[in-house]
Amino acid sequence: MSYGQGGPQSQWDPWKPNSQQPWSSGGDDGSPDWAALAEASETRNKRRRLLFIGGGALATIGVGTAVAMAVVSANGDDSASGKPLPPSASLPGGTATAPSFAPTSAPPPLDPKDFIASAKKDTAPLSPETLFPGTRLTMGETVYKKGATADTTDCASAAGGNLPKILTANGCTRLMRVSYLNGGIAVTVGVAVFDDETLAAKVKSQAGSKKSLVSALAGKGVKNFCDSAICRTTTNSYGRYAYFTISGFTDGKNVTTKDTKVFRTGDDLAQFTVNQIHRRGQAQASAAANR
Repeated sequence: MSYGQGGPQSQWDPWKPNSQQPWSSGGDDGSPDWAALAEASETRNKRRRLLFIGGGALATIGVGTAVAMAVVSANGDDSASGKPLPPSASLPGGTATAPSFAPTSAPPPLDPKDFIASAKKDTAPLSPETLFPGTRLTMGETVYKKGATADTTDCASAAGGNLPKILTANGCTRLMRVSYLNGGIAVTVGVAVFDDETLAAKVKSQAGSKKSLVSALAGKGVKNFCDSAICRTTTNSYGRYAYFTISGFTDGKNVTTKDTKVFRTGDDLAQFTVNQIHRRGQAQASAAANR
């Protein structure tokens, strides 16, 4: 049996091993069938592209699954590992939370008047020099030259009229005096000290309605004044202190309602005195607040 053109031929399959490529049946020159080869090559290329596309899809699905598992692991309960998640401030893109503090309030400032209201709290050094320091003082445009000072625990001995009796009845423990001079006008300020502000206020009420005055103090450039002439007097209190003024002419003239300079002199020194007492309270309040 001869195997020529008419003999049996196997079907060529490009994907089957050992299969023979088809050759042209009409020619015997041994050249390949180029059309059949081109068709087979195209078939192989199509199958490759399908495999590449399918493999890419499977790879994409695999990557997506891995990302999904990572997200689930990050957001899941981590209690099994015993490691808590880091705070949001340490995660990429996290927002730090501002610290919170319990509400606080500053204590109210200490009241200076509380420290001059009673002897128990008013313990700072006290003398005519601490209340009336220096050798002169200025009120507005007026300069007053400081004269003599006096200090006694016998309050009645430095007062006149009904004031000695009032001071003694209310327990005056000390009476300090100082005089100032401006031209021919002199003024003496008297500061009486009590155990508490109630007693000082009582003295103010009683002395204000009666003929009560502190004795004028001469010396250190201040002549005698208000010995027999009519003078202007004032009475007031602040804290545990009652304070008095007596103002008049050094030449012995009587003071009348027209003598406004004399009235201003008494008012200036009364204002300066209460300011000094208040500053005393401020100093002690500040010291207590800083302890």
